[in-house]
Amino acid sequence: MSVILNIETSSEICSVAISIDGEVDFHIESDESMKHAALLAPYVDKCMEHLGRKDLSLDAVAVSIGPGSYTGLRIGMSMAKGLCFARNIPLIGINTLQLLAVKAMFAMRESEGDEILVPMIDARRSEVYTAAYDLALREIIPPHPLILQPDSLKELEGKGKIVINGNGSVKARDILQLENTEYLSGAMPTAMDMAALSRRAMLNSDFMDVAYAVPVYLKDYEAKRSVNKVLHRAAESAPEQ
Repeated sequence: MSVILNIETSSEICSVAISIDGEVDFHIESDESMKHAALLAPYVDKCMEHLGRKDLSLDAVAVSIGPGSYTGLRIGMSMAKGLCFARNIPLIGINTLQLLAVKAMFAMRESEGDEILVPMIDARRSEVYTAAYDLALREIIPPHPLILQPDSLKELEGKGKIVINGNGSVKARDILQLENTEYLSGAMPTAMDMAALSRRAMLNSDFMDVAYAVPVYLKDYEAKRSVNKVLHRAAESAPEQ
């Protein structure tokens, strides 16, 4: 039996779930934006209390590693690493785009077997984080930031039905000009959705190095880029020596 604590903090939703052999046994979540730092520790405590009542102990901690909210990802990773260090248990990293692809799989009404899953996470303006997977979760297009244009993802046409989900799908619907495409709007990643992926990682001993594990941001932090721009402009305006 494998008991895994799943932590998802990449979006507005802060959520944790206990899964036992891939089945969700307990979960708690909140969609209060910007409250992850305050909510996560109490949620984890509730999970540990639940395990205590059942006389169970953790075998691993799984955490969504991004892409997504910079702050949320750091909070989730810090908590997960702390738990793993304290209990000497493995750390599992779940890519958030792959997590959304699994959510799309379960949301599809019917499947023809050749669908291409294209999760999208809103990255502000006309940009998204995205990737493309087949139904076995093999990468067709690796995770990357994408500025949406009418002809974006045209290389996927003719390969099967394109299924786009995630909070980036709303603006994608207005911009993309793709044939044979279904948009599943409103999907957000949660810890409950992680159960199947974290169990698979556990069975395959697919663990992260607890000491060196970091989130997957896919692009530089906006604040860092802004500081670099200020420094660059200051250097340009400085008088020559």
